[in-house]
Parts: sequence; C-alpha cells; structure tokens
Amino acid sequence: MPVTYFVALPFGRNEDGDLVPLAAVECQGEGAAKRRAEVLAKTDGNVGAVAFRRSGEPATGEFDPATVIAKFGKVPDDLGEL
Repeated sequence: MPVTYFVALPFGRNEDGDLVPLAAVECQGEGAAKRRAEVLAKTDGNVGAVAFRRSGEPATGEFDPATVIAKFGKVPDDLGEL
C-alpha cells in the first residue's frame, strides 16, 4: 500500500560555502511540513529549508519524485535529488 511522507529539509553551508542538506524532519501533514520548514529556515546555522512530499511503496523502495510544497530562504535551484 502506498504511503505519503511529508518532510521539512533544512539547508546550511559547508566550508566551501556550498548549500548542503541537513537533517530532514518527517512531519504529520502538508501544513506541518510547511510550518516546520519555515521555522528551520530561520534557525541558527541554517540558511533555508524546503517542505516536500513523496509517495511510494516502502516495502519495495519505489517512490515517485518528490513534490515541493514550499521553499524558504536559500535552497538549491535543483531539488531533483529529494
């Protein structure tokens, strides 16, 4: 049975100044992911965050591409790896 995950993913910068993903936070729904990403984007050490959802079959590991719900602050232009 397919499931949908809602995630808030913050971004920081590495030593070279490149944007890097930090620890993702699973959320209970779309609104919660959006609110959490907004807060994470303003948290010390973070420069931005994105909220997204992803559906698929955990048993087989097959998932549809992620759908971005919202972006806050600085995030990579290419989010295809979500």
